[in-house]
Amino acid sequence: MSINKYEIFVQVARLGSLTKAAEILGFTQSGISHAINSLESEIGFRLLQRSRAGIQLTSEGERLLQPMREVLQANVRLQEEIAAIRGLEAGTIRIGTFTSVSVHWLPRMMKAFLNDYPQIEFKLMEGDYQEVEEWLEEGQIDCGFFSLPTSDKLEVFPLKEDRMLCILPQEHPLCGAAFFPLARLAEEPFIIPKAGSDHDVRRVLKKAAITPNVRFEAGDDAAIIAMVEQGLGISILPELVIEGRKHHVHVMELEEPSFRSLGIAVHSMKFCSPATRRFLAHVQSWLEKQQLLQANNA
Repeated sequence: MSINKYEIFVQVARLGSLTKAAEILGFTQSGISHAINSLESEIGFRLLQRSRAGIQLTSEGERLLQPMREVLQANVRLQEEIAAIRGLEAGTIRIGTFTSVSVHWLPRMMKAFLNDYPQIEFKLMEGDYQEVEEWLEEGQIDCGFFSLPTSDKLEVFPLKEDRMLCILPQEHPLCGAAFFPLARLAEEPFIIPKAGSDHDVRRVLKKAAITPNVRFEAGDDAAIIAMVEQGLGISILPELVIEGRKHHVHVMELEEPSFRSLGIAVHSMKFCSPATRRFLAHVQSWLEKQQLLQANNA
C-alpha cells in the first residue's frame, strides 16, 4: 500500500474535510476521494463515513488512524537516516506552536536554521497549549512549543521566562503608577483570553487569589490589545506578545512579578529524527544568542 494514501487518510481524518485535505496536500478533491476509495478497496472495508454533516471515521478507521500515523513517522525517520548516512542534510520537521511564538520567534529561528540546512522542510501547526500537547502525544508533530508545566509524558527543554504584564488604555488614571495593584483586577473591566489560551493569565490570578471583573473574552492577542486601546477594559498578556507590536496601550509591571515559562518538547529524544534533533539544539543556541545580545544592548 502507498505511504501517500496513508498521509491522505490521516489528513482527512484530522481536518474532517476532503476539500481542506486537498488544499493542504496539493491535490484535487477528486484525487483525494480516489485515493481514499483505493485505500478502502485494498484493505477491504470502509474507513470514512460521508454524509451531509461532513466526514466521520468509521470504527475501523478509528482503529487504524494511530497505526497509520506511526507508519508515517517511521517512514520520515527512515528517509532522514538514509539522508544522514549519505551526508545530506534533508528532512521534514513538523512543529506545533502558538501565536506569540509563531509570530515573534519562529520566523527568525527558521531563517537562521535554513541558512545551515537549506534542504530541511518545515510544517507548522498552530493551536493552543492543549492542542499542541495532544498533537505531540498522537505523533502528528515532531516537537512543540509550550508554556510549562506540561505533560510528564514528554521530554521538555526550558527556553525562557516570559514576563506577564498588565496593559491599560493610555488615558487610564493608573498609568503614572510604578506597578499595577493586583487588587484592582477585581474592580476594573477585564478582558481575558478565550478558554484554552488563558492558562498563563489564570495562573497569575490564582497566585494572587483574585477573581477578576471579566467583561469580555477574546480569542486573539491582537483583538485583546485593540479592545484595550478603545478603553473597553484592561488585560494581562505575556511580554513576548506585546513586544515588537505597534500598539497604543500603556504597559505596566504587576505588583507581584509573574512569569510564564516557555519551553519546547518532544515525545521522546530516543525516537527523534536527525532533523528534529538538530532543530532542538538550534533553538536553544539561538535563544542564548538573543539573550546575550539583549544583555549587551541593555
